[in-house]
Parts: sequence; structure tokens; C-alpha cells
Amino acid sequence: MQQALTGLKYLALAMAIAASWAGKAPSSEVPPNIIFIMTDDHAQQAISSYGSTLIQTPNIDRLAREGALFENSFVTNSICAPSRAVLLTGKYSHLNGVRDNRDTFDGSQATLPKLLRQAGYHTAIVGKWHLKTEPTGFDYWNVLIGQGQYYNPRMIEMGDTVQYEGYTTTVTTDLALEALQNRPEGKPFCLLYQHKAPHRNFMPEPQYFSAWEDKEIPLPPTFYDDYEGRPAAAEADMRIADMYMGFDMKLLPEDYEGYPEGTGGNAGFDVSGSWKNTLEGLTPEQRAAWDKHYGEVRREFREKQPRGRALTEWKFQRYIKDYLRSVLSVDAQIGRILSYLDKAGLAENTIVVYTSDQGFYLGEHGWYDKRFMYEESLRTPLLIRYPESIPAGSRISAMALNLDLAPTLLDFAGAPVPEDMQGRSLKPWLEGGKARRWRQSIYYHYYEYPHGWHLVRPHYGIRTERYKLIHFYNDPAYWELYDLGQDPKELNNLYGKPGYSKLTRKLKKQLQGLQKQYQDSI
Repeated sequence: MQQALTGLKYLALAMAIAASWAGKAPSSEVPPNIIFIMTDDHAQQAISSYGSTLIQTPNIDRLAREGALFENSFVTNSICAPSRAVLLTGKYSHLNGVRDNRDTFDGSQATLPKLLRQAGYHTAIVGKWHLKTEPTGFDYWNVLIGQGQYYNPRMIEMGDTVQYEGYTTTVTTDLALEALQNRPEGKPFCLLYQHKAPHRNFMPEPQYFSAWEDKEIPLPPTFYDDYEGRPAAAEADMRIADMYMGFDMKLLPEDYEGYPEGTGGNAGFDVSGSWKNTLEGLTPEQRAAWDKHYGEVRREFREKQPRGRALTEWKFQRYIKDYLRSVLSVDAQIGRILSYLDKAGLAENTIVVYTSDQGFYLGEHGWYDKRFMYEESLRTPLLIRYPESIPAGSRISAMALNLDLAPTLLDFAGAPVPEDMQGRSLKPWLEGGKARRWRQSIYYHYYEYPHGWHLVRPHYGIRTERYKLIHFYNDPAYWELYDLGQDPKELNNLYGKPGYSKLTRKLKKQLQGLQKQYQDSI
């Protein structure tokens, strides 16, 4: 009975879309095409249009220059699979069914590609999927298996496993361009173009091995955070000091004999086996380039034999440089996509979105990875270009959530937004106006504990323009309160301190209101 009702609901929605198009077209006579670019773990701190001093990202910056950059863009659950499910459904994790990376996405539910397809779009996805089930709602799909590899990826194309040779960021772009060239004429298209990079274990493309080779990258000011007053931060296993010597640092066992491997966020992970298999998966040409570069890294390590803080800071340099080198490849490949749009005469009527599934720590608090509600992992890049509607060079300060992207793209496509989507369309902001009664705070909820990686306690919280209140709710439960105006690096937990009881009560009341609004009954 429920299945029949669902079918009728989709039929009614399709009829409503057809009726809405018959009555009025979107701002352009032709519905906009959509290219949705998503990377994995790309921090705002590694994008020059967000003010990064670490790296130049000219192609991503082009989207900011020719479109809009959201200054306050956040995620609802800072971890890979859940964030992707939120982007597809416009619903919080507790409603779309993907709370953590163990969960399997229910492909029968309404999603952005399904709704666009019903509205007449040709839909496709290439690259990272990471949701366990086969993609649904796409006319064409070709996705990485699980997390995927940085080199020579195995992918599933419409149900068939295919092995590709090459660097995965480039392979993904080749497939995206092929999908664009093979799209049917006479239909608007939506392409989800999704990269593995710069996800761990940060394996760069050979042409970028030498980037930052002779430069010492400064430690972030909070690198040696002592986590005072923040027990969950102290307990988390995500310190750069504990990264794996092989898998992360690219050493071989004989290089670091007498050193601990490092917990790496999961002491039970078969790190040596995984690293051995990764290296054996390289072609002879790739391995020769790899050994030429990392042979020198290994030689330097054996020569210096760093210990204590010197080892930790050596690890930071190895980590941050490989991370940034991986970003260089992503930016270059995005340039290929933008160039194709220009040459094909598609740029004016194509919405290009750039985002990541969450933020990432680039040494802040001594960390890598994400998960916490602290700013570096809560924030995510969001840039949108659509020359027909979005004023070039716009910078938007309104609070945006990854929850909003599905409603936004449906709105631009002239398709109805389902009532049960919890996000709101960003279209009024993007077109230079304001949205009525826009949110003044955001709600966050992270679940994955104690299973999985990094031992980050489950927590939920509220962030307003100035304040943040977080509740770590497993036993022993405790709260954290931050004044982001006075303490933007979130080092001073104000919860329970004199003078903050009235503010705390107010934030708790607002937090309860958000939980009710978003139907989170914890």
C-alpha cells in the first residue's frame, strides 16, 4: 500500500512539474544545465578565493570571480557518506537514513537527480559515490568502488566493473567530459562530477611532486593545542603526530625501524597490507616516478631520524604538502571542465556548483580529518556560477547548509521542491536579493562512535552568527560553549563559567527549537 502511495506521489509531482513548465518557464527560456562538482575533504583553508595563503586555486577562484562565494557555508554532519546523502535528499541524516559511514543509502527515496529527471533533465554521475548501493535516478553512472584509489581506479559503469589506467582525478574528468559530449540533444543536463581527492591518503599526481618541495609551510597557531577544558578533543585519535608512518608518510618499513607505526585513527587497520597493495597497484612507469620522488623523502628521513616534536613537525610537512598537491590536480581538472563549457557555448546557461562533502583540519588543533562541530570541519566551500542570473563577484554572508543545495537547484530548474525537503533555496540570495525569514542559526549532529575511525564522540549543537553550543551526549556527557567573536579558534570553553548562564539557557532553548523543526528526537 505504501509503495502504491509513493508511486502516486511521484506521478503527481511529475504532473505538477509539467504543469508548472507549461505555465511559466524559468528566468531563461531554456532550463539551465547543471554541473555539480564535489571534492572530498577540501577545506576552505586550501582555496585562494577563501583567503588561503597556502595555495593558489585559479580555476575554483574563477567560479568566485564570475559567480558567487558563500562566506558562511556549513554541513549538517561532517563525514563523507552522510554528507553525500544530505546533498542528494535535502534532509538531515536521521531522516535520510545515513547517519555514519556504516549505513547504506536507501536509493528508493526522492533525490535531486530523480526529481530533475522527472522534470526532463538528462542526469549523470561520474566519480565518487560512497553510498554502498547502486546509484538511482541517473541516465548514466560510472562510480568509484568505495573510497576508490588515487591511481588506476576500478569503477562500476552501469553495473559493470571497469579498470582504468591513470591518475583518478584525471580519469574522473575524462569520464565527465565524455558524458557531456555523449549527452542527448534537446535536453537540459545535470552532471554530478565528484572527486576522490583530496581524501586521505593524499597521493599526488607526479607532475606536482615538486610543489612546495623547498618550502617550509608554517604550523597553524593552534598546532600544539593542549585541549584544556575539552575532553572529547583530547580523546580523539586524529593527531598528525599519530598518522601512519607508511600509509600516510609514504615510508617503507625498513625506513622507520624502531619507530611506532602510529595509531592513525584506527589501530586495528591493516595499514602495512593496505600500503603494500596500493604500491603494487601502480604501473611500472608510475612506480618509477613515485620511487624517484619518495625515495628522496625516505632518504631524508633515514638521515635525520627525527624524534619528539621534530618528528611531529616532519609529519606535518609531509601531510600538508601531499594534501595541497592533490588539490592542485583537482583545480587543474576543473579548469578542463570550464574550458569545455566555454568552447561548447554552454557557459552562459550552465549552473556550476563547487563544494566539498565537508571541511578538513590542515594542522589546526594538531589534527587532520573532520567530524567535529568546530569551524574547520563544519565549514565547507560553496561557490556557484550561473551568468544568466548570478551577479559576478557576489559574496554572500547568509548562513548556507549543504541541506540547501537540492532545493536551490530544483528552484533554478523550475521544478517544485518537495515539502519534506528540509533545506531552503538559496536562489534569492544568489540573484542579488534576500530570502525572507532566513535562518539565524544552524543545527549539527554527528553520530559515528565508537565504531569507525578517530574516536570522535557523538554530539549535536547550534551555531549562531557569534556563538556555538555543543552537547557531547554519551556518558559522561558534557557541554561546550564558544564566543566566536572573541575566540574564533575555539580554545576557551565558556560553559558553566560565571556570566554565561543566561546566554546558555537562551541557546539551549533555540537548540531545542531546531531539533523540533528538523524532527530530531534525540
